[in-house]
Amino acid sequence: MQTVVLGTSGTTPQDVVDVARHGARVELSTEAVQALAAAREVVDALAAKPEPVYGVSTGFGALATRHIGHELRAQLQRNIVRSHAAGMGPRVEREVVRALMFLRLKTLASGRTGVRPEVARTMADVLNAGITPVVHEYGSLGCSGDLAPLSHCALALMGEGDAEGPDGQVRPAGELLAAHGIAPVELREKEGLALLNGTDGMLGMLVMALADLDTLYKSADVTAALSLEALLGTEKVLEPELHAIRPHPGQAASAANMLAVLKGSGLTGHFQAGEAPRVQDAYSIRCAPQVAGAGRDTLAHARLVAERELAAAVDNPVVLPNGEVRSNGNFHGAPVAYVLDFLAIAAADLGSIAERRTDRLLDKNRSHGLPPFLAEDAGVDSGLMIAQYTQAALVSEMKRLAVPASADSIPSSAMQEDHVSMGWSAARKLRTAIGNLTRIIAVELYAATRGVELRAGLTPAPASRAVITALREAGVQGPGPDRFLAPDLAAADAFVREGGVVAAVEPVTGPLA
Repeated sequence: MQTVVLGTSGTTPQDVVDVARHGARVELSTEAVQALAAAREVVDALAAKPEPVYGVSTGFGALATRHIGHELRAQLQRNIVRSHAAGMGPRVEREVVRALMFLRLKTLASGRTGVRPEVARTMADVLNAGITPVVHEYGSLGCSGDLAPLSHCALALMGEGDAEGPDGQVRPAGELLAAHGIAPVELREKEGLALLNGTDGMLGMLVMALADLDTLYKSADVTAALSLEALLGTEKVLEPELHAIRPHPGQAASAANMLAVLKGSGLTGHFQAGEAPRVQDAYSIRCAPQVAGAGRDTLAHARLVAERELAAAVDNPVVLPNGEVRSNGNFHGAPVAYVLDFLAIAAADLGSIAERRTDRLLDKNRSHGLPPFLAEDAGVDSGLMIAQYTQAALVSEMKRLAVPASADSIPSSAMQEDHVSMGWSAARKLRTAIGNLTRIIAVELYAATRGVELRAGLTPAPASRAVITALREAGVQGPGPDRFLAPDLAAADAFVREGGVVAAVEPVTGPLA
């Protein structure tokens, strides 16, 4: 099994994906353990002084004015975890919780939080044991960190609350810790606060969204190329010199991908008998690289933000390299929330243009000779009419999900936390949007491959043939009389989601950009 070693300088997107999705083990480097111990010495020294220090010897948030005596400090740290573990609603996905815990551990390992090494080791042990605390959908405003989600994780470290074991069964966390020989953590000064005060949930979801969208944007370039072929469009608008004069990197990459897929096609630039020559294709075909390319450039910006966050230590207060413990506002989720919303906007537009191409494939007045709804016997058969309805419903929801969460703010903590990011909400709706976008691309793929196959006597590009072959081998049937469509669409969805489009094309085209 792969092992990810955490040092003091952050982590990588691939490490997050490996731990969250693939169960990679986590270890702390010697450097990280030393940094943890050094920062703890600073906190212990402050705890011994009579002067109040936020998070060490005071209450929290609007209650920070109360000085807490030595005899109540362990109770204070337990209480903040218990009281903040106030999430409600459905459980969030296992991969999200693992990313959340791993990224909180990343910040602990930085040596900026002041927790003891044994707290960090316990979190690593819980991850490595496959124990996943139960975290709920609602409870984070994306400021002062993802408080409720992280609190449910911290509660499990204390041996309280519920968690899912490696067998998928939910049990009391204390039982699961005992079954794996893990001693519950007894929290000391600052440790409860340090386990809760980070943007780790929204960041984890951002990193996984970037991985998913990278595959989906490549897949969308392929399906757009297939639609162009099925509609007998021209590939000349994809030539590099046209995109060089408007130098957006994403646009050039999308055009290059489409051109690579179409290389050797016998369908492009053809016209049906009696049809007037087409000077230009419709926008949904001709402008595909511009729309997908803008989304790709949005991904690049979001990736930059994620990389900065992955190198960050997000906590309040923090232990600085000079030994000072300072209050700060680095827990505010605005940088992450904005790009999560931006990605949802770009994804909605990509889904929208894919649906327009699908609709064009099904309309006999605009498909340049394809049968109505790509049906075997139109009138007797309805073909893909309702598949497009389903796609349209998904697009409509995508537009609603594109409404930004980060434009909202609801004051909390008796107006102490009077401006919040709503980044967790932005991340949750982006996950839904990505699922919808996958299905939208799958419907376009289903229609475009059928359209290509219905062009009798014309030979599609080798890359297109490779996609069609792989799709059929995945259980998605080709043209024919009406049948129960839902299984075909589900198989196409799985094919896109698992990277089947890209995997089928790249042996022919080489790596897509």
